[in-house]
Parts: sequence; structure tokens; C-alpha cells
Amino acid sequence: MNYVIVGAGAIGGVIGAYLVKGGHHVTFVDKDKAHVLKMRKEGLCIKGQSDSFTVPVKVFINEEFKTQSEPIDKVLLCVKAHHTVDAVNSFKHRLHDDSYVVSFQNGLCELEIANLIGKERTIGCFVNLFADYLEPGIINYGGIGSVYIGELDGTNTARVRELAHDLSVWGNTRVIYNIFGYLWSKLAYGAILTATALTNETIADLIESDYHRNMLLDLASEVLQIAHHKGIKPEGFDDWEPSIVYPRGMRDEEKINQSLYVLVKRLRSYTKTRTGIWRDLAVRKRKTEVPQHLNPVIEMGEQAGFNMILLKALLSMIIEIENGERELSLQNLAQLHSLHQQKLDV
Repeated sequence: MNYVIVGAGAIGGVIGAYLVKGGHHVTFVDKDKAHVLKMRKEGLCIKGQSDSFTVPVKVFINEEFKTQSEPIDKVLLCVKAHHTVDAVNSFKHRLHDDSYVVSFQNGLCELEIANLIGKERTIGCFVNLFADYLEPGIINYGGIGSVYIGELDGTNTARVRELAHDLSVWGNTRVIYNIFGYLWSKLAYGAILTATALTNETIADLIESDYHRNMLLDLASEVLQIAHHKGIKPEGFDDWEPSIVYPRGMRDEEKINQSLYVLVKRLRSYTKTRTGIWRDLAVRKRKTEVPQHLNPVIEMGEQAGFNMILLKALLSMIIEIENGERELSLQNLAQLHSLHQQKLDV
């Protein structure tokens, strides 16, 4: 069976290039015409920390792909969260009974995909790679992270084991049985990363800062309290440990300092020092996927009666930056600090 990678940007480009390098049949699809034409002519180049390589690729622009009719076996969906519905609708009529779609995305896109094609054809994926689209045909692979896959119902199936085996050409892909534990944990960590994108500072510098630490951890706590409310156990990954953050009243400062020291050390080893969200805002000047990440979380939190003041403010600031109504600045974090103090005083 063949793989189709929808979204040949940072994540899709890296994963797909390694699959091609490993001898798998891969078809790439992307909306960026310049990116597609460059790949078609010169191949897809991955610039890594220790080595770089270029692979020849079969690639289509979205409009070209939509005109095709042959059945699709496996789709690795690597588009931004706000493009999920349009992307799935463009190919779902070509799926057969044994087809599946894997969400190589941020947020809770698995739920959206399952609503469109059914849970039985949806596989969950936690991906934490530090990569950036640099220019047409070239992806910067700035730091190895993790790829975990699992069925939405937590069962151990032959198809996820086969997929993990195929993805071993990239690295150590794990089959897991608590996919939502990882997705919620990443949402919490992602809230911190999103806050760093309000400035031009590096991720590591802000997380290392004693001044910003408690506010950033409480941003993550607003997410983790919802997972706890839903009976989901968040899982640690790549030196991020949600158990040191929530519950807030049980935090151990020594453990927090030790854990964040290790996390910052990891972050400083990456050539990518800022988030893809920052790049969207500061470099590519385009809408981010932050609303698709945070709106569902905020809605669930408010339905449960939780105070979501920090996440709501963070989301509002990101949208204002997208609309040209706010600049990237440390002053944005100062506003979050003020709201954080208000929350603590209640």
C-alpha cells in the first residue's frame, strides 16, 4: 500500500522525505504551487542538524490532486489544524474500508477527522518535531523529538504496528495506548510555546526565566485541569512532565527546577529556537492555528466551570497580532502576568 502525505510543509516534509529515503512509495500534496514546482523539479531537501539530504518526490498541487479518482490507502494528514476539514473533504470519497488517516497535527484534530470519516478509519498521532519550512523545496529539521501513534480506543492493532515499523526509517516511532493523554499534554505544553510566540525571545530563554515561570506553568494548568476533569492522564514527553505542573497546589519547586533545567537544555540543543506559530506571525505574516487549538479547550473549560482567563487572553493577543493590531513584544507577557496575579488574588 502507498502513503499520501497531505501537507508537505515542516512535519509532512520531514516524515515524508524519510519514508521516501527508506524506500516507501509516497505521494505528496501541498497547496503552495511554488513549493510543489520546486520539489517536482529538484526534489525535497531536508536540512538536518547532523546531515542533509534530497529525495526525488511525486508531488501534486491541491487542485491537481482533487481531480484524481484512484483509491487511497494511507493518508498522513500534516496540514494546519484550521485546514483539517477542507483537506479531509478533498479525498474522503477515495477512501476504502481498509483506508486510514493519521493526524500528524497539533490540537485535537483526531476528533474532527473521526467525525468526517469514522473512528474506525482514524489513527491518533502525537508528533513533536522541531522543523520549519524555509523556502520552496527546503525544510529545516531543527531538532529530533518524538512520534507516537495509537488507536483512538487504545487497542493494539496490526495496522498501528505496521505503521510504526514503516516510520522506523525516520526514527523510534512508538505505539501507545493513551493517545489522548499525549495530545492533552502537548496542548498544555503548546500553551506555553504559544505564549513565547507573543515575543521575539527564544523559547528556552522564556522558560528558563524565573520571572515568567509560574505564569507559564499556570497557562499549562488551565489545560491540564480539563484533562483531569475528563479522566484523561496526561503523559510526559521529550523532558516535558505535566505531573510537575498540575495540580498546582502540589507543585514541588525543586522538581520543577530540575525538570525545566533538563527541558531548557534540550531546547538549546535545537537549531530551531522559536515556534512555528512565531514564524507564522513574524515571518510568513499569516493566520496561525492557535484558535483551532485553544477555542475547544476554552469552551470545555468554561462548560466545566473553570476560570480560563489566561488562555482567553493568550488567544485574544494572538488574533490581534494576526490582524496587525498588536506587536510582538515582552509587554504582551507583562499583560498576562497582570491577569495571572488577578487570578491568584481571587
